[in-house]
Amino acid sequence: MTSACETDQENQQSDPGSSYEITLMTLNPGHFHAALVQKNMLSQVNPDVYIFAPQGADLELHKERIKAFNTRVDFPTNWNLITYTGEDYFDTMLREQPGNVMVAAGNNRMKTDYILQSINEGIHVLSDKPMAIDNGGWLKLSEAFRIAQNRGVLLYDIMTERYEVTSRIQRILSQNQNVFGNLVTGDSENPAIVKESVHHLYKIVSGAPLRRPPWYFDVTQQGDGIVDVTTHLVDLSLWGAFPDEPIYHEEDIEMVDARRWPTTLTKQQFENITGHSEFPEYLQNQLQNDELPYYSNGEIAFTIRGHHARVSVEWAYEAPPGGNDTHFSLMRGTKANLVIRQGADQNFQSTLFIEPAENTGLSEIETAIFDAIEELQDEFPGISLIETETGWQLQIPEQFYLGHEAHFGKVAEAYFGYLQEGELPGWEVPNMITKYFITTKARELAMEN
Repeated sequence: MTSACETDQENQQSDPGSSYEITLMTLNPGHFHAALVQKNMLSQVNPDVYIFAPQGADLELHKERIKAFNTRVDFPTNWNLITYTGEDYFDTMLREQPGNVMVAAGNNRMKTDYILQSINEGIHVLSDKPMAIDNGGWLKLSEAFRIAQNRGVLLYDIMTERYEVTSRIQRILSQNQNVFGNLVTGDSENPAIVKESVHHLYKIVSGAPLRRPPWYFDVTQQGDGIVDVTTHLVDLSLWGAFPDEPIYHEEDIEMVDARRWPTTLTKQQFENITGHSEFPEYLQNQLQNDELPYYSNGEIAFTIRGHHARVSVEWAYEAPPGGNDTHFSLMRGTKANLVIRQGADQNFQSTLFIEPAENTGLSEIETAIFDAIEELQDEFPGISLIETETGWQLQIPEQFYLGHEAHFGKVAEAYFGYLQEGELPGWEVPNMITKYFITTKARELAMEN
């Protein structure tokens, strides 16, 4: 890599004779997810990682996170960061290409443009969500996927929630007709699929308060909440109800409704999260009574092949004492409902319940359920059932709860495997295009409302 006065090479590069299939290039890492991709080492990934970014707080926080991985007591990593901080950081990355995979997790304003240009230059891309935050971005993203197919490069987003154990088992059981039956059609009032999540802006990550950059609170840079975390919820809806099947937005999706609403932040709360005592200039025209209405909350109603679905996300400032993020997921079948609850009653641990559908008795599906759990023992040894007032609760050994941060390693491992194979599963690309069609179209509907 050509040196420049802005280049900060922290350590010597690895032996030039070493051969690694994958070398990462991290672009402007403004989100902590960029670091979590590197939480663990993988044998096929070069320990030399090239960072292209402007100098500033975002970059320094990212480097501190990687340093923490390198210096931790248990299973330390040995990443070597080679950093370029010139104003032409993106053009330099495209021109020199010291790696073959770009990791994008930061400010979303230019992310889709960066993805499109990188794909056009033959660079593989592993991107944090969202890959598009408005309709214009979705059109560019669709073009990026078309070029990627022609260029033989892989574009993939980081869908960590697929690796949550309860989501995995819910998906498996929804395909068992003896237990679940068939997915009902539902309606707007009682959808077949419901996914809800509640998150908190001030939280602890990797043992320290999460420091979010000020731009995170500008929806023109980060995007509305309706195009952010809902990406996961829409993904789980497609992935869970129709496993390994391509879903096409033109013929399989109908948008029903969408709405958005703000979480209001005081100046003190903003400082607690960002470390900045004043709202920056670019947020001044959004303030109301010296407080920021941050449009982080959203709800989307749509149908998938005629089945009604509703997803929603809410962001509060901070969890109440003893509280945490929560998740709710419902899949309604003709024989049983599969329900994931993650609230105070579950000690904020994701828990799967199997509950007979209306007009179905416990005894009618009991044998099928126990047979299904027995079949799952090979993949999830030690799982069991306990009876509840409304059905059964699945008891899952602690070892299968990997935690949100560990899920990033699982995504990276899967993606690097696809790189070695030379292609993504056939359904992944159409479903990514459809997923971002739903979120960006929902933003348009919500703005109209």
